[in-house]
Order: sequence, then structure tokens, then C-alpha cells
Amino acid sequence: MGSDEIKSTLDTEKSTVPGGSCTTSKSCWMVQVVLRLFLFAATLTSIVVMVTSKQTKTIPGIPIPREAKFTHSPAFIYFVVALSVACFYSILSTLATVSAFKKPSSCSAILLLNLAIMDAVMVGIVASATGASGGVAYIGLKGIKYVQWREICDFYDTFCRHVGGAVAVSLVASILLLLLSIISVLSLYKRIR
Repeated sequence: MGSDEIKSTLDTEKSTVPGGSCTTSKSCWMVQVVLRLFLFAATLTSIVVMVTSKQTKTIPGIPIPREAKFTHSPAFIYFVVALSVACFYSILSTLATVSAFKKPSSCSAILLLNLAIMDAVMVGIVASATGASGGVAYIGLKGIKYVQWREICDFYDTFCRHVGGAVAVSLVASILLLLLSIISVLSLYKRIR
């Protein structure tokens, strides 16, 4: 057996063994597609929960009913916009991943590089939106006694539960994007190695 035959046999085995090259393994592509679908579900759920968070109550001492909704906070508006971008990106990246799997010869290192870069950008966008809205939600929950900002979650309990749920699901989306970013970088590394 010549050295070319041995190398060919090893390359074939490496692409069929789990944990082998992620660019030719069907299971690796399926993991990416499933994670991207979960990302779509998480971002869409978080958007819907945040947009529907609205509650009107009469606060003691103020005779006029006051409404709490996500449009009253710039951080919550940023949250909805950022997660909408991530939701749209999850659709596009899922389609790109599926098309790359169906036509592996057209799956180039450029596509993998673009996915790796965009996954990293989306991690930053979703994580920053989650942090910003989480900070505002925490102030709504606990207040800041030093500057005499009162907590509002005592009055707007339904609104606060919705916001908390949206932020929690967004944190899951951030983790999914981080996993996708790692997988994209590993796929690119194995492709060009």
C-alpha cells in the first residue's frame, strides 16, 4: 500500500468518524441547522413576549391610570430591534447552511468565514441587548434607593414577568449564538487545515 492510498483511506475515515471534519459530516451540518432553528424560535418568542408586555394600572396617589409597555424604555426598544435582526439572520443562515449541505462542492471557505463572522457579530448584538434590557428590568424590580428610584414591579407585576421572561429567553438565544459561533469557527478551521 502506497502513502497516497493510506492518506486517502485516512481522509475517508476522518470524514465519516464522529468528531471528524465538520465540513463534510452530516451530523455536524444537522447540529448547525437544529441550533439555528432553535435560535429562530428563541428570538421570535422573546420578541413576541416583549412586544405583548403591557399593563395599565392606577397607582395609589395618582388618579390617572398609567400604562407600562416596552416602548417606554429605549433599552426595551433596542432589545426588540436587536432580536428582530437576529431572528431574520437565523432564517438566512439556516437557509445558507441547508443549501451548503445540499451542494457540498459549492460550500466554500468564504461561506464558512462569512457565517463565522456574522455569528460572532450576532453574539455581540444579542448579548448587548439582553444586558441593557436586563439592567433596566433589574432597576424596575429592585429600584435604586440611593437616588430614590422606586421599584415598579410591585405595581406592574404582569409587565415585569413578561419582561423577565423575554430577557431569560434572550439569554438562551445568546448562548445558542455563542455555540454556533464556535461551531462555525471550528468548521472553518477544519476546512482550511
